[in-house]
Amino acid sequence: MNTARTQLALVVILLTVAGLGLTLYKHMTLGFPLLPGRHSPVWTLEAQINFDAEDGPAQAILTLPAAQDGAIVLDEFFSSPGYGINVKKQGSQRQAVWSIRQAEERQTLFYRIQLRLEPEHLTKAADEPASDKPDTPVLTEPYSTAAKTLLATIREKSSDNESFTGTLLQELNSVDPDQNTNMLLGNLTSRNDKVQLILDLLHQEGIHARMVRGLQLEDGRRKQPIVDMVEIWNGWHWILFNPDTAASGAPDNFFLWQRGGKSLLDVMGGSHSRVEFSMISQPIPTKQLALEEAASGISMVDFSIYSLPLEEQNAFKTILLVPIGILVVLVMRVLVGLRTSGTFMPVLIAVAFLQTRWLPGLVIFITVVTVGLWLRFILSRLNMLLVARLGSVVIMVVGIMVTMSILSWKLGITQALTVTFFPMIILAWTIERMSILWEEEGPRDVFIEGFGSLLVASLSYLLMTNRHVEYLTFNFPELLMLVLAATLLLGQYTGYRLLELKRFRSLIGKPLQHPAEY
Repeated sequence: MNTARTQLALVVILLTVAGLGLTLYKHMTLGFPLLPGRHSPVWTLEAQINFDAEDGPAQAILTLPAAQDGAIVLDEFFSSPGYGINVKKQGSQRQAVWSIRQAEERQTLFYRIQLRLEPEHLTKAADEPASDKPDTPVLTEPYSTAAKTLLATIREKSSDNESFTGTLLQELNSVDPDQNTNMLLGNLTSRNDKVQLILDLLHQEGIHARMVRGLQLEDGRRKQPIVDMVEIWNGWHWILFNPDTAASGAPDNFFLWQRGGKSLLDVMGGSHSRVEFSMISQPIPTKQLALEEAASGISMVDFSIYSLPLEEQNAFKTILLVPIGILVVLVMRVLVGLRTSGTFMPVLIAVAFLQTRWLPGLVIFITVVTVGLWLRFILSRLNMLLVARLGSVVIMVVGIMVTMSILSWKLGITQALTVTFFPMIILAWTIERMSILWEEEGPRDVFIEGFGSLLVASLSYLLMTNRHVEYLTFNFPELLMLVLAATLLLGQYTGYRLLELKRFRSLIGKPLQHPAEY
């Protein structure tokens, strides 16, 4: 006995650990949400390239976003009628190359990318170490002296590369800069010039720094300019700085497009080139995104319900709810002590309720069973064999269903047409069982079992139609291992049922008598 209980305990523990482990793996590693209705924003970014062709061969080279933490590329699109497209890698950057033999007048090319972003990891740079020593730029006088004087002043106010960069940017953005800063800023004509000046100053100080370009993501924006930023190496990892505010770290919803490199767009055979960016955000179900990202290479997804045709997937949405109904039946019969007509007949009724809805299904079931019982009492007078009598009941049930459907259609009661979702054999056997119970035990037991069956079926229906239960059973069928574990535990219960406690009400409050008093 102890061995059997030990084996059962081990099986229950294994089922519980396996079910919860697989569920957590799908949620935490594959990204499947535990709750329905969760959506993740998917950004569509479009780069539009425009240039005037010079009536000859033309080539446009656009730097593409590199792989980075926090940005999962879902798809890429290139639109360029008449152009050949090649994607090549230049160092750590990818580039799209459009080429054509003959181009004239205004040319427009498009590149579009779809992304799912993880804000907590967005713009985090790969921590590859910088080279041993940055190239020191050569500045002409008097800018060289002004730069050395400014750097010496900043050096006294800082303790490391990060604080040095922050202090330098604050000085360059000061509303009242000193004479040296004014001289360095005097020849700047654009933001790009300012970023280049910052890089030159940092390189003179021996700090590894590079330009990065990115987009501030805002839904529905058109002609969004790309933003130049500065990244420095502090000895352990790269740190991003905003050259206009001196703030360190990536701004919210900032997507890095290019790290390093000299140019974003190069055009040969054309003039007046420019690239403009547009963006839009769309909420996509998180489960759909997880399926797309795990569509290949993940055996747990390849060999799962998601790999079946949609028709079979829809069938399993209902089939996977059956164990939930079975668990309700076990709880109500084993723990509560409720009597039902048949062991798992309430589950089949609940499955039929899923198609008919609860109230119409309840009315249909009671009507069919009531009429069937009346016809069954007529058959009982003919002294027929069991198989023939049961076959006759099935045929009569079919007739009742057809009659109900026709009458309901003529009366405009379309809900009754769903009677076809009730299993005919189960209805016939229910009628036969209730008829025998009526003859042997009387109508009281028939009403008790009928009421118990409908109550359990209704409870099962309410649980099976719960949005969260439907979602979890289909997307995390591993949780059915927990249902099996609970079923095994209920199979070992030998205590009193709740409805049996009324048998002992007379003992409540009465003192136990001593044996000598008998």
